[in-house]
Amino acid sequence: MTVIAPEQITHCSDSLPQQLSKIARRWAPLEALQDTAIAEVQLIRADAATSFHCAVYEPCLCFVIQGSKTVQLGDKEIVYSGLSYMASAIHLPMLGRIDHATPEQPYLAVKVSVDPQEVAGLILELGDKAPPAGTDSICPEMDCGLISAPMDDRMQGALYRLLGLLDSPEDIPVLSPLARRELIYRALMGEIGPRMRRFTATDSQAHRIARVIYSLKERYAQPLKISELAAAANMSESTLYHSFRQVTRMSPLQYQKKLRLLEARRLMLAEGLEAATASYRVGYESPSHFSREYSRMFGAPPRADVTQLRGVAAVSATA
Repeated sequence: MTVIAPEQITHCSDSLPQQLSKIARRWAPLEALQDTAIAEVQLIRADAATSFHCAVYEPCLCFVIQGSKTVQLGDKEIVYSGLSYMASAIHLPMLGRIDHATPEQPYLAVKVSVDPQEVAGLILELGDKAPPAGTDSICPEMDCGLISAPMDDRMQGALYRLLGLLDSPEDIPVLSPLARRELIYRALMGEIGPRMRRFTATDSQAHRIARVIYSLKERYAQPLKISELAAAANMSESTLYHSFRQVTRMSPLQYQKKLRLLEARRLMLAEGLEAATASYRVGYESPSHFSREYSRMFGAPPRADVTQLRGVAAVSATA
């Protein structure tokens, strides 16, 4: 496949944003999060605005081609719209809402999964060419695990090259790793690059909190012991608590609770477990306590919430 430079793309009859929209609409004909022939790439489409819904964002780059979305991470709210992108450096439970979308102008986005080790390896290759990571002082903007910036022409061109591979599947095995690598490179060399680096610098507090978050994610069903997490991260308990809130905008207990409730919801929906069984599976000792916290997070008791979600899925499947 011929590699097209951004300056060549803009000479076509359609602008680069228009071409990105056309590719996304062609490969995302339905309203949903849709897999593609590129394993690490998913497309998101919505034809109408939505209410807030809960999800766990894994380490990824998310590119908004059209429409706008609001994301709430604890007490932090981020609004990103067409031709912007967001980097999630760690696993983060959050609320998301699509603000602007119509059937004629749907919300279109691309999610590219990213391995933190892949980012770290590229940073090592860049060496002094990468923007500096900055100081290790605690700063709400610098240490937040969710960061965003507008897409410049180079980033749009890189995204176009990645999505363009969907039209030539024979090229995907060889060229998709290169296209993904270019996107990560553009992010590291751009506006959010210094903040991405903080989560890979082994001597930074952001990186130590990333390790704590990984531990919590793997052991969310076990009792939370701040002292053990602090010792493993080589931090005092107070420093861990403060730094954790800066990165995730929530306390370790709140983080664990959201992971538990989201997993319980998945177990009930995907595996058909009863609420009590799901609550025990994710670490709750009292089904009534689980039901109260579930209702506070999702706005309805477990049974009613799951029934409503299944009804929506059934309607969508027949639409």
